[in-house]
Amino acid sequence: MARDDRGPDDPALADFPADAPGTRRWCFADQLGPHFLDDPHQEVLLVESRAVFRRRRFHRQKAHLVLSALRHRAAELGDRAQFLQVDTYAEALDAVDGPLSVCAPTTWAARDFVLARPDVQVLASRGFVTDEQTFRRGATGRGTEGGKRLLMDDFYRAARQHHDVLMDGADPVGGKWNYDHDNREPPPRDGRSPVPAPWLPTEDDIDEEVRADLDRWERDGDVSFVGDDGPRLFPATRRETLHRLRDFLEHRLGAFGPHEDAMLAGEPWLAHSLLSAPMNLGLVDPVEVVHRAEAAHREHDLPLNSVEGFVRQVMGWRDYIWHLYWHLGRDYRDRNALDARAAVPTWLAELDTADLDAACLSGVVGDLRARGWVHHIPRLMVLGNYALQRGIDPAGLTDWFHRTFVDGYDWVMVANVVGMSQHADGGVLATKPYASGGAYIDRMSDYCGGCRYDPKKRLGEDACPFTAGYWGFLDRVAPKLEGNRRMAQPLAGLRRLKDLEAVVEQERDRGTDPY
Repeated sequence: MARDDRGPDDPALADFPADAPGTRRWCFADQLGPHFLDDPHQEVLLVESRAVFRRRRFHRQKAHLVLSALRHRAAELGDRAQFLQVDTYAEALDAVDGPLSVCAPTTWAARDFVLARPDVQVLASRGFVTDEQTFRRGATGRGTEGGKRLLMDDFYRAARQHHDVLMDGADPVGGKWNYDHDNREPPPRDGRSPVPAPWLPTEDDIDEEVRADLDRWERDGDVSFVGDDGPRLFPATRRETLHRLRDFLEHRLGAFGPHEDAMLAGEPWLAHSLLSAPMNLGLVDPVEVVHRAEAAHREHDLPLNSVEGFVRQVMGWRDYIWHLYWHLGRDYRDRNALDARAAVPTWLAELDTADLDAACLSGVVGDLRARGWVHHIPRLMVLGNYALQRGIDPAGLTDWFHRTFVDGYDWVMVANVVGMSQHADGGVLATKPYASGGAYIDRMSDYCGGCRYDPKKRLGEDACPFTAGYWGFLDRVAPKLEGNRRMAQPLAGLRRLKDLEAVVEQERDRGTDPY
Protein backbone atom coordinates (compact mmCIF):
# COMPACT_ATOMS: atom_id res chain seq x y z
CA MET A 1 0.00 0.00 0.00
CA ALA A 2 1.67 3.15 -1.18
CA ARG A 3 1.43 6.20 1.01
CA ASP A 4 0.58 9.42 -0.80
CA ASP A 5 2.79 12.49 -0.67
CA ARG A 6 1.01 14.41 2.05
CA GLY A 7 3.03 17.09 3.75
CA PRO A 8 3.57 17.51 7.50
CA ASP A 9 0.93 20.23 7.67
CA ASP A 10 -1.83 17.86 6.52
CA PRO A 11 -4.76 17.94 8.98
CA ALA A 12 -4.63 14.16 9.37
CA LEU A 13 -0.98 14.33 10.40
CA ALA A 14 -0.85 17.51 12.43
CA ASP A 15 0.10 17.44 16.11
CA PHE A 16 -2.84 19.38 17.50
CA PRO A 17 -2.21 21.66 20.52
CA ALA A 18 -3.95 21.54 23.86
CA ASP A 19 -7.00 23.67 24.55
CA ALA A 20 -6.64 27.10 26.16
CA PRO A 21 -8.54 27.71 29.45
CA GLY A 22 -11.85 29.54 29.20
CA THR A 23 -12.36 28.70 25.53
CA ARG A 24 -15.83 27.90 24.18
CA ARG A 25 -15.90 24.44 22.60
CA TRP A 26 -17.53 24.08 19.21
CA CYS A 27 -19.00 20.60 18.94
CA PHE A 28 -20.03 19.27 15.55
CA ALA A 29 -23.19 17.17 15.31
CA ASP A 30 -21.10 14.00 15.63
CA GLN A 31 -19.34 15.27 18.79
CA LEU A 32 -22.25 15.39 21.20
CA GLY A 33 -21.01 13.43 24.21
CA PRO A 34 -19.35 14.78 27.36
CA HIS A 35 -15.99 13.30 26.34
CA PHE A 36 -15.70 16.08 23.75
CA LEU A 37 -15.45 18.64 26.57
CA ASP A 38 -12.51 19.24 28.93
CA ASP A 39 -14.64 20.73 31.70
CA PRO A 40 -18.18 19.73 32.69
CA HIS A 41 -18.96 23.45 32.99
CA GLN A 42 -17.40 24.47 29.68
CA GLU A 43 -19.46 26.67 27.38
CA VAL A 44 -20.36 25.11 24.05
CA LEU A 45 -21.18 26.21 20.51
CA LEU A 46 -23.62 24.03 18.54
CA VAL A 47 -24.45 24.81 14.91
CA GLU A 48 -27.38 23.52 12.87
CA SER A 49 -26.61 24.19 9.21
CA ARG A 50 -29.43 24.01 6.67
CA ALA A 51 -26.92 23.89 3.81
CA VAL A 52 -25.77 20.42 4.90
CA PHE A 53 -29.19 19.02 4.03
CA ARG A 54 -29.38 20.84 0.72
CA ARG A 55 -26.04 19.47 -0.50
CA ARG A 56 -27.02 15.81 -0.15
CA ARG A 57 -30.26 13.88 -0.33
CA PHE A 58 -30.23 12.02 2.98
CA HIS A 59 -32.51 9.33 4.31
CA ARG A 60 -35.34 11.09 6.11
CA GLN A 61 -34.66 9.21 9.35
CA LYS A 62 -30.98 10.11 9.25
CA ALA A 63 -31.79 13.82 8.92
CA HIS A 64 -34.28 13.48 11.77
CA LEU A 65 -31.80 11.67 14.02
CA VAL A 66 -28.98 14.18 13.49
CA LEU A 67 -31.22 17.19 14.12
CA SER A 68 -32.88 15.55 17.09
CA ALA A 69 -29.53 14.70 18.68
CA LEU A 70 -28.19 18.21 18.10
CA ARG A 71 -31.29 19.90 19.53
CA HIS A 72 -31.45 17.52 22.49
CA ARG A 73 -27.84 18.35 23.33
CA ALA A 74 -28.60 22.06 23.16
CA ALA A 75 -31.53 21.55 25.52
CA GLU A 76 -29.38 19.54 27.95
CA LEU A 77 -26.68 22.22 28.07
CA GLY A 78 -29.17 25.04 28.55
CA ASP A 79 -27.47 28.41 29.11
CA ARG A 80 -24.03 26.86 28.58
CA ALA A 81 -24.84 26.33 24.89
CA GLN A 82 -24.88 28.90 22.15
CA PHE A 83 -27.11 27.13 19.65
CA LEU A 84 -27.17 28.72 16.20
CA GLN A 85 -29.59 27.58 13.51
CA VAL A 86 -28.16 29.10 10.35
CA ASP A 87 -27.55 28.40 6.68
CA THR A 88 -23.79 27.76 6.80
CA TYR A 89 -21.08 27.11 9.37
CA ALA A 90 -19.23 30.24 8.25
CA GLU A 91 -22.30 32.34 9.05
CA ALA A 92 -22.37 30.86 12.55
CA LEU A 93 -18.68 31.43 13.26
CA ASP A 94 -18.92 35.04 12.17
CA ALA A 95 -21.57 35.54 14.89
CA VAL A 96 -19.45 34.10 17.73
CA ASP A 97 -17.39 36.32 20.03
CA GLY A 98 -14.42 35.17 22.08
CA PRO A 99 -11.97 32.26 21.77
CA LEU A 100 -13.25 29.06 20.18
CA SER A 101 -11.84 25.54 20.02
CA VAL A 102 -12.95 22.37 18.27
CA CYS A 103 -11.86 18.74 18.41
CA ALA A 104 -10.51 17.81 14.98
CA PRO A 105 -13.53 16.97 12.78
CA THR A 106 -14.03 13.59 11.15
CA THR A 107 -13.81 14.53 7.45
CA TRP A 108 -11.22 16.07 5.17
CA ALA A 109 -13.56 18.89 4.15
CA ALA A 110 -14.48 19.81 7.73
CA ARG A 111 -10.84 19.77 8.84
CA ASP A 112 -9.86 21.97 5.92
CA PHE A 113 -12.58 24.39 6.96
CA VAL A 114 -11.65 24.66 10.63
CA LEU A 115 -7.90 24.82 9.95
CA ALA A 116 -8.49 27.72 7.57
CA ARG A 117 -10.14 29.72 10.37
CA PRO A 118 -7.54 31.62 12.41
CA ASP A 119 -10.19 32.24 15.09
CA VAL A 120 -10.61 28.51 15.83
CA GLN A 121 -8.14 26.45 17.85
CA VAL A 122 -8.09 22.87 16.54
CA LEU A 123 -7.48 20.11 19.10
CA ALA A 124 -6.73 16.42 18.76
CA SER A 125 -9.56 14.20 17.54
CA ARG A 126 -11.68 12.25 20.03
CA GLY A 127 -14.34 9.58 19.93
CA PHE A 128 -12.09 6.64 19.06
CA VAL A 129 -10.16 4.12 21.11
CA THR A 130 -6.77 4.55 19.47
CA ASP A 131 -5.50 8.10 18.89
CA GLU A 132 -4.12 9.24 15.55
CA GLN A 133 -0.50 9.57 16.69
CA THR A 134 -0.45 5.98 18.00
CA PHE A 135 -1.83 4.68 14.72
CA ARG A 136 0.70 6.66 12.69
CA ARG A 137 3.58 5.23 14.71
CA GLY A 138 2.33 1.69 14.15
CA ALA A 139 1.57 2.25 10.46
CA THR A 140 4.85 3.92 9.51
CA GLY A 141 6.57 1.90 6.81
CA ARG A 142 3.76 -0.60 6.50
CA GLY A 143 2.08 -1.15 3.18
CA THR A 144 5.02 0.31 1.30
CA GLU A 145 7.07 -1.71 -1.15
CA GLY A 146 9.14 -4.18 0.85
CA GLY A 147 7.31 -3.30 4.07
CA LYS A 148 5.01 -5.46 6.16
CA ARG A 149 1.35 -5.44 5.15
CA LEU A 150 -0.93 -3.19 7.20
CA LEU A 151 -3.44 -5.53 8.84
CA MET A 152 -6.47 -4.87 11.00
CA ASP A 153 -5.64 -7.89 13.15
CA ASP A 154 -2.26 -6.44 14.15
CA PHE A 155 -3.88 -3.11 14.96
CA TYR A 156 -6.62 -4.80 16.99
CA ARG A 157 -4.20 -6.88 19.05
CA ALA A 158 -2.09 -3.83 19.87
CA ALA A 159 -5.21 -1.90 20.96
CA ARG A 160 -6.35 -4.78 23.17
CA GLN A 161 -2.93 -4.91 24.84
CA HIS A 162 -2.62 -1.14 25.26
CA HIS A 163 -6.08 -0.75 26.82
CA ASP A 164 -5.97 -4.09 28.68
CA VAL A 165 -9.25 -5.30 27.18
CA LEU A 166 -10.04 -9.02 27.40
CA MET A 167 -6.48 -9.71 28.49
CA ASP A 168 -5.08 -12.21 30.97
CA GLY A 169 -1.73 -10.61 31.66
CA ALA A 170 0.15 -10.60 28.34
CA ASP A 171 -2.21 -13.15 26.78
CA PRO A 172 -5.74 -12.82 25.42
CA VAL A 173 -8.51 -14.18 27.60
CA GLY A 174 -9.32 -17.69 26.47
CA GLY A 175 -5.99 -18.09 24.69
CA LYS A 176 -7.16 -16.77 21.31
CA TRP A 177 -7.37 -13.25 19.87
CA ASN A 178 -10.18 -13.97 17.46
CA TYR A 179 -13.25 -16.18 17.73
CA ASP A 180 -14.63 -15.38 14.29
CA HIS A 181 -14.64 -19.06 13.36
CA ASP A 182 -17.35 -19.61 16.01
CA ASN A 183 -19.45 -16.72 14.71
CA ARG A 184 -20.46 -17.93 11.26
CA GLU A 185 -23.60 -19.91 11.98
CA PRO A 186 -26.64 -19.60 9.69
CA PRO A 187 -29.83 -18.09 11.12
CA PRO A 188 -31.92 -19.98 13.68
CA ARG A 189 -33.93 -22.70 11.97
CA ASP A 190 -37.22 -21.45 13.38
CA GLY A 191 -36.74 -18.09 11.65
CA ARG A 192 -36.89 -16.18 14.91
CA SER A 193 -34.40 -13.90 16.60
CA PRO A 194 -32.52 -15.62 19.45
CA VAL A 195 -33.15 -12.62 21.72
CA PRO A 196 -36.03 -10.27 22.65
CA ALA A 197 -36.64 -7.21 20.50
CA PRO A 198 -34.30 -4.31 21.29
CA TRP A 199 -35.24 -1.36 23.45
CA LEU A 200 -36.43 1.55 21.31
CA PRO A 201 -36.56 5.22 22.32
CA THR A 202 -39.76 7.22 22.75
CA GLU A 203 -40.10 10.42 20.76
CA ASP A 204 -40.68 13.71 22.57
CA ASP A 205 -41.49 17.36 21.84
CA ILE A 206 -38.10 17.95 20.24
CA ASP A 207 -38.73 15.13 17.78
CA GLU A 208 -42.12 16.65 17.01
CA GLU A 209 -40.44 19.99 16.23
CA VAL A 210 -37.81 18.29 14.06
CA ARG A 211 -40.47 16.45 12.08
CA ALA A 212 -42.44 19.66 11.53
CA ASP A 213 -39.32 21.49 10.33
CA LEU A 214 -38.33 18.69 7.93
CA ASP A 215 -41.88 18.61 6.56
CA ARG A 216 -41.83 22.36 6.01
CA TRP A 217 -38.37 22.39 4.41
CA GLU A 218 -39.47 19.63 2.05
CA ARG A 219 -42.75 21.40 1.16
CA ASP A 220 -40.81 24.57 0.45
CA GLY A 221 -38.55 22.66 -1.96
CA ASP A 222 -35.49 23.54 0.13
CA VAL A 223 -34.47 19.92 0.75
CA SER A 224 -35.39 16.45 -0.44
CA PHE A 225 -35.18 13.11 1.32
CA VAL A 226 -35.36 9.41 0.55
CA GLY A 227 -36.84 6.65 2.70
CA ASP A 228 -39.72 6.50 5.15
CA ASP A 229 -40.30 8.89 8.01
CA GLY A 230 -39.95 7.76 11.67
CA PRO A 231 -40.65 6.92 14.36
CA ARG A 232 -37.12 7.54 15.58
CA LEU A 233 -35.46 4.18 16.24
CA PHE A 234 -31.99 5.22 17.40
CA PRO A 235 -30.84 7.10 20.50
CA ALA A 236 -30.52 10.88 20.26
CA THR A 237 -29.10 11.49 23.75
CA ARG A 238 -26.41 9.99 25.95
CA ARG A 239 -29.08 8.81 28.38
CA GLU A 240 -30.90 6.92 25.63
CA THR A 241 -27.60 5.53 24.35
CA LEU A 242 -26.65 4.15 27.76
CA HIS A 243 -30.12 2.61 28.05
CA ARG A 244 -29.62 0.85 24.72
CA LEU A 245 -26.12 -0.26 25.75
CA ARG A 246 -27.44 -1.74 29.01
CA ASP A 247 -30.25 -3.49 27.13
CA PHE A 248 -27.72 -4.98 24.71
CA LEU A 249 -25.33 -6.13 27.43
CA GLU A 250 -28.09 -7.67 29.54
CA HIS A 251 -30.30 -9.25 26.90
CA ARG A 252 -28.51 -9.47 23.56
CA LEU A 253 -24.71 -9.62 23.77
CA GLY A 254 -24.61 -13.26 24.90
CA ALA A 255 -26.35 -14.36 21.69
CA PHE A 256 -24.64 -11.87 19.39
CA GLY A 257 -21.68 -13.91 18.16
CA PRO A 258 -22.98 -17.13 16.57
CA HIS A 259 -25.52 -15.48 14.25
CA GLU A 260 -23.84 -12.10 13.71
CA ASP A 261 -23.43 -12.86 9.97
CA ALA A 262 -26.92 -14.31 9.56
CA MET A 263 -29.92 -12.65 7.90
CA LEU A 264 -33.62 -13.21 8.59
CA ALA A 265 -36.33 -11.59 6.49
CA GLY A 266 -38.64 -10.92 9.44
CA GLU A 267 -35.98 -10.13 12.07
CA PRO A 268 -33.79 -7.22 10.90
CA TRP A 269 -32.29 -6.54 14.34
CA LEU A 270 -31.35 -10.10 15.42
CA ALA A 271 -28.87 -9.73 18.32
CA HIS A 272 -27.02 -6.69 16.98
CA SER A 273 -26.25 -3.83 19.35
CA LEU A 274 -27.77 -0.98 17.25
CA LEU A 275 -25.10 1.28 18.78
CA SER A 276 -23.30 2.37 15.62
CA ALA A 277 -25.54 5.40 15.01
CA PRO A 278 -25.32 6.93 18.52
CA MET A 279 -21.61 6.05 18.73
CA ASN A 280 -21.01 7.86 15.44
CA LEU A 281 -22.92 10.85 16.81
CA GLY A 282 -20.39 10.91 19.63
CA LEU A 283 -23.01 10.22 22.31
CA VAL A 284 -20.87 7.58 24.02
CA ASP A 285 -17.12 7.00 24.13
CA PRO A 286 -16.22 3.64 22.50
CA VAL A 287 -13.65 3.09 25.27
CA GLU A 288 -16.53 3.09 27.72
CA VAL A 289 -18.49 0.69 25.50
CA VAL A 290 -15.75 -1.95 25.33
CA HIS A 291 -14.98 -1.74 29.05
CA ARG A 292 -18.66 -2.18 29.89
CA ALA A 293 -18.83 -5.16 27.53
CA GLU A 294 -15.80 -6.72 29.21
CA ALA A 295 -17.30 -6.11 32.66
CA ALA A 296 -20.55 -7.79 31.56
CA HIS A 297 -18.55 -10.78 30.32
CA ARG A 298 -16.71 -11.18 33.61
CA GLU A 299 -19.76 -10.57 35.79
CA HIS A 300 -22.23 -12.75 33.92
CA ASP A 301 -19.89 -15.25 32.23
CA LEU A 302 -21.16 -14.29 28.78
CA PRO A 303 -19.84 -16.40 25.87
CA LEU A 304 -16.39 -15.21 24.91
CA ASN A 305 -17.00 -15.57 21.18
CA SER A 306 -19.89 -13.09 21.40
CA VAL A 307 -18.06 -10.59 23.61
CA GLU A 308 -14.84 -10.72 21.62
CA GLY A 309 -16.74 -10.38 18.35
CA PHE A 310 -18.46 -7.24 19.60
CA VAL A 311 -15.25 -5.77 21.05
CA ARG A 312 -13.51 -6.41 17.73
CA GLN A 313 -16.23 -4.49 15.89
CA VAL A 314 -15.92 -1.47 18.20
CA MET A 315 -12.20 -1.08 19.00
CA GLY A 316 -10.92 -3.08 16.04
CA TRP A 317 -12.77 -2.55 12.79
CA ARG A 318 -14.47 0.77 13.60
CA ASP A 319 -11.23 2.40 14.74
CA TYR A 320 -9.24 0.83 11.91
CA ILE A 321 -11.60 2.22 9.25
CA TRP A 322 -11.34 5.66 10.88
CA HIS A 323 -7.55 5.65 10.77
CA LEU A 324 -7.42 4.34 7.21
CA TYR A 325 -9.58 7.28 6.14
CA TRP A 326 -6.62 9.57 6.93
CA HIS A 327 -3.78 7.14 6.25
CA LEU A 328 -4.91 6.32 2.71
CA GLY A 329 -5.26 9.96 1.73
CA ARG A 330 -7.76 12.24 0.06
CA ASP A 331 -7.63 10.52 -3.32
CA TYR A 332 -8.38 7.02 -2.04
CA ARG A 333 -12.13 7.57 -2.58
CA ASP A 334 -11.50 7.95 -6.33
CA ARG A 335 -9.80 4.58 -6.81
CA ASN A 336 -11.49 2.31 -9.33
CA ALA A 337 -9.17 -0.64 -9.88
CA LEU A 338 -11.91 -2.78 -11.49
CA ASP A 339 -13.03 0.02 -13.83
CA ALA A 340 -16.63 0.01 -12.58
CA ARG A 341 -18.57 2.80 -14.34
CA ALA A 342 -22.30 2.09 -14.01
CA ALA A 343 -24.44 4.66 -12.20
CA VAL A 344 -26.31 3.78 -9.02
CA PRO A 345 -29.62 2.50 -10.47
CA THR A 346 -32.69 4.64 -9.87
CA TRP A 347 -34.56 1.91 -7.98
CA LEU A 348 -31.68 1.64 -5.52
CA ALA A 349 -31.23 5.39 -5.18
CA GLU A 350 -34.95 5.75 -4.48
CA LEU A 351 -35.17 2.59 -2.31
CA ASP A 352 -37.97 1.45 -4.59
CA THR A 353 -38.85 -2.24 -4.24
CA ALA A 354 -41.93 -2.22 -6.50
CA ASP A 355 -40.25 -4.16 -9.31
CA LEU A 356 -37.86 -6.26 -7.21
CA ASP A 357 -38.61 -9.98 -7.32
CA ALA A 358 -35.33 -11.17 -5.76
CA ALA A 359 -36.30 -11.78 -2.14
CA CYS A 360 -32.94 -10.75 -0.67
CA LEU A 361 -32.72 -7.49 -2.63
CA SER A 362 -36.36 -6.63 -2.01
CA GLY A 363 -36.07 -7.45 1.69
CA VAL A 364 -32.85 -5.56 2.32
CA VAL A 365 -33.80 -2.48 0.29
CA GLY A 366 -37.21 -2.46 1.95
CA ASP A 367 -35.63 -2.69 5.41
CA LEU A 368 -33.31 0.17 4.51
CA ARG A 369 -36.20 2.30 3.29
CA ALA A 370 -38.15 1.59 6.50
CA ARG A 371 -35.34 2.11 9.03
CA GLY A 372 -32.24 3.64 7.42
CA TRP A 373 -30.28 0.65 8.70
CA VAL A 374 -29.40 -2.97 7.99
CA HIS A 375 -26.53 -4.81 9.61
CA HIS A 376 -23.09 -5.43 8.11
CA ILE A 377 -23.82 -8.61 6.14
CA PRO A 378 -26.80 -7.25 4.12
CA ARG A 379 -24.57 -4.23 3.43
CA LEU A 380 -21.61 -6.29 2.27
CA MET A 381 -23.07 -9.48 0.81
CA VAL A 382 -26.34 -8.22 -0.66
CA LEU A 383 -26.03 -4.51 -1.48
CA GLY A 384 -22.26 -4.38 -1.90
CA ASN A 385 -22.10 -7.75 -3.64
CA TYR A 386 -24.80 -6.69 -6.09
CA ALA A 387 -23.01 -3.41 -6.87
CA LEU A 388 -19.66 -5.18 -7.28
CA GLN A 389 -21.09 -7.70 -9.72
CA ARG A 390 -22.91 -5.01 -11.72
CA GLY A 391 -19.90 -2.69 -11.96
CA ILE A 392 -21.47 0.27 -10.16
CA ASP A 393 -19.13 3.23 -9.77
CA PRO A 394 -17.54 2.95 -6.29
CA ALA A 395 -17.49 6.71 -5.68
CA GLY A 396 -21.20 7.01 -6.44
CA LEU A 397 -21.93 3.97 -4.30
CA THR A 398 -19.90 5.40 -1.41
CA ASP A 399 -21.95 8.59 -1.52
CA TRP A 400 -25.17 6.54 -1.60
CA PHE A 401 -24.16 4.55 1.48
CA HIS A 402 -23.15 7.78 3.25
CA ARG A 403 -26.50 9.45 2.64
CA THR A 404 -28.80 6.48 3.08
CA PHE A 405 -27.63 4.89 6.35
CA VAL A 406 -28.35 6.50 9.72
CA ASP A 407 -24.82 5.61 10.85
CA GLY A 408 -23.19 6.63 7.56
CA TYR A 409 -20.45 9.26 7.54
CA ASP A 410 -17.70 9.96 5.04
CA TRP A 411 -15.01 8.38 7.23
CA VAL A 412 -17.22 5.33 7.79
CA MET A 413 -18.00 4.62 4.17
CA VAL A 414 -14.90 5.46 2.11
CA ALA A 415 -12.68 2.54 3.13
CA ASN A 416 -15.63 0.23 3.83
CA VAL A 417 -17.11 0.70 0.35
CA VAL A 418 -14.15 1.52 -1.87
CA GLY A 419 -11.85 -1.04 -0.30
CA MET A 420 -13.76 -3.73 1.56
CA SER A 421 -16.95 -3.92 -0.49
CA GLN A 422 -15.98 -2.93 -4.05
CA HIS A 423 -12.27 -3.92 -4.18
CA ALA A 424 -11.73 -0.63 -5.99
CA ASP A 425 -8.36 -0.16 -4.29
CA GLY A 426 -6.95 -3.26 -6.00
CA GLY A 427 -6.30 -5.15 -2.78
CA VAL A 428 -5.12 -2.61 -0.23
CA LEU A 429 -7.82 -3.44 2.30
CA ALA A 430 -8.96 -6.92 1.27
CA THR A 431 -6.91 -9.56 -0.50
CA LYS A 432 -9.75 -10.56 -2.83
CA PRO A 433 -13.14 -9.17 -3.90
CA TYR A 434 -16.12 -9.88 -1.63
CA ALA A 435 -18.12 -11.40 -4.46
CA SER A 436 -20.26 -14.49 -4.03
CA GLY A 437 -23.05 -16.34 -5.72
CA GLY A 438 -26.50 -17.08 -4.36
CA ALA A 439 -25.23 -20.08 -2.38
CA TYR A 440 -23.83 -17.82 0.35
CA ILE A 441 -27.11 -15.92 0.71
CA ASP A 442 -29.01 -19.22 0.72
CA ARG A 443 -26.81 -20.59 3.51
CA MET A 444 -26.80 -17.46 5.67
CA SER A 445 -30.44 -16.34 5.31
CA ASP A 446 -34.03 -17.46 4.83
CA TYR A 447 -34.52 -15.30 1.73
CA CYS A 448 -34.07 -17.97 -0.93
CA GLY A 449 -36.79 -20.42 0.15
CA GLY A 450 -39.69 -18.49 -1.33
CA CYS A 451 -37.81 -16.54 -4.01
CA ARG A 452 -38.70 -16.87 -7.68
CA TYR A 453 -34.99 -17.21 -8.45
CA ASP A 454 -33.02 -20.41 -7.82
CA PRO A 455 -29.64 -19.85 -6.14
CA LYS A 456 -28.33 -23.00 -7.87
CA LYS A 457 -29.05 -21.69 -11.38
CA ARG A 458 -26.98 -19.28 -13.42
CA LEU A 459 -28.89 -19.42 -16.71
CA GLY A 460 -32.54 -18.99 -17.58
CA GLU A 461 -35.62 -17.13 -16.39
CA ASP A 462 -35.15 -18.30 -12.80
CA ALA A 463 -31.37 -17.83 -12.72
CA CYS A 464 -30.36 -16.18 -9.45
CA PRO A 465 -29.05 -12.65 -10.14
CA PHE A 466 -26.24 -13.26 -7.64
CA THR A 467 -25.22 -16.68 -8.97
CA ALA A 468 -25.32 -15.56 -12.60
CA GLY A 469 -23.92 -12.14 -11.67
CA TYR A 470 -20.93 -13.77 -9.96
CA TRP A 471 -19.78 -15.45 -13.16
CA GLY A 472 -20.52 -12.35 -15.22
CA PHE A 473 -18.42 -10.34 -12.79
CA LEU A 474 -15.49 -12.76 -12.90
CA ASP A 475 -15.55 -12.75 -16.70
CA ARG A 476 -15.47 -8.94 -16.76
CA VAL A 477 -12.62 -8.48 -14.27
CA ALA A 478 -10.58 -11.65 -14.92
CA PRO A 479 -7.67 -9.79 -16.58
CA LYS A 480 -7.35 -7.55 -13.54
CA LEU A 481 -7.33 -10.48 -11.09
CA GLU A 482 -5.04 -12.92 -12.87
CA GLY A 483 -2.13 -12.22 -10.53
CA ASN A 484 -4.21 -12.67 -7.36
CA ARG A 485 -3.38 -16.08 -5.86
CA ARG A 486 -6.62 -16.16 -3.86
CA MET A 487 -8.59 -15.85 -7.10
CA ALA A 488 -6.78 -18.67 -8.92
CA GLN A 489 -9.42 -21.29 -8.11
CA PRO A 490 -12.48 -19.16 -9.01
CA LEU A 491 -10.85 -18.08 -12.28
CA ALA A 492 -10.03 -21.69 -13.10
CA GLY A 493 -13.68 -22.54 -12.49
CA LEU A 494 -14.70 -19.68 -14.78
CA ARG A 495 -12.64 -21.13 -17.62
CA ARG A 496 -14.35 -24.53 -17.20
CA LEU A 497 -17.89 -23.19 -17.61
CA LYS A 498 -19.36 -24.53 -20.84
CA ASP A 499 -22.22 -22.03 -20.83
CA LEU A 500 -20.11 -18.99 -19.96
CA GLU A 501 -20.84 -17.12 -23.17
CA ALA A 502 -24.59 -17.48 -22.65
CA VAL A 503 -24.35 -16.43 -18.99
CA VAL A 504 -22.28 -13.35 -19.84
CA GLU A 505 -24.73 -12.32 -22.57
CA GLN A 506 -27.66 -12.85 -20.20
CA GLU A 507 -26.09 -10.67 -17.50
CA ARG A 508 -25.09 -8.02 -20.01
CA ASP A 509 -28.73 -7.79 -21.09
CA ARG A 510 -29.90 -7.65 -17.47
CA GLY A 511 -27.53 -4.84 -16.56
CA THR A 512 -28.62 -3.10 -13.37
CA ASP A 513 -32.34 -3.50 -14.08
CA PRO A 514 -34.57 -4.54 -11.17
CA TYR A 515 -34.75 -8.28 -10.41
